[in-house]
Amino acid sequence: MMKLLDVLAEHPDPVPLKQLATETGLHPSTAHRILGAMTGSGFVERGEAGVYRLGIRLLELGSIVKSRISLRETAMPAMLKLHAATGESVNLGIRAGDEIVYVERTSSGRSAVRVVHIVGARAPLHTTATGKLFLVEDGAQKVKDYARRTGLPASTPTSLTTLQGLEKELDKVRRHGVAFDLDEVENGVRCIAAGIRDDSGELVAGLSLSTPSERFDADWAPLIRETADEISHSLGYIQPPAR
Repeated sequence: MMKLLDVLAEHPDPVPLKQLATETGLHPSTAHRILGAMTGSGFVERGEAGVYRLGIRLLELGSIVKSRISLRETAMPAMLKLHAATGESVNLGIRAGDEIVYVERTSSGRSAVRVVHIVGARAPLHTTATGKLFLVEDGAQKVKDYARRTGLPASTPTSLTTLQGLEKELDKVRRHGVAFDLDEVENGVRCIAAGIRDDSGELVAGLSLSTPSERFDADWAPLIRETADEISHSLGYIQPPAR
């Protein structure tokens, strides 16, 4: 049954019995018997020409699963694993208008340096690593609108305060798939962030690692991106094939 579901999921158009048997390695009579049971339960639909496709029951079950998925609960195991691997604070941030709100965090305990990313804390999009991910998603015109609307206020001397500087930074984020905050929200604190997407492909959150500047290591970027991808996968996101 699982083999048949997997093959049907790979084909956008209805699939004949003979092809299903060939691709699953099942005998045609066996495949026909299993498909009959699946059709009766709504997991598969059979067309008049004897072709099969996935049924509406899967959509119903998928909706139930999606409604029960909590971003914070789904992300926490991966966040704890990243925290254990690095020993640094790991944050989960979502967008709220022109700000990022931190909704979950694992604490480092390794330093007396205060990190601003406590649960419930807010910071402007253009100064945070996670916020830059969302600005990239917005596109050029919305970034201009954001800059005009907010005035790009500085939180520290290294904050980006010009549209040209922000656009240059966002181009790097777009190319590398990760974003950095280098003492831009708080002096002495640096972050690396990667995006988390849901089953529709929408950017719903950012996963960031925050460290005191003296312990900052840009080589953690691939691990952070892998962890964010793992959470995205748990939310149902399927990475499009590389072109």
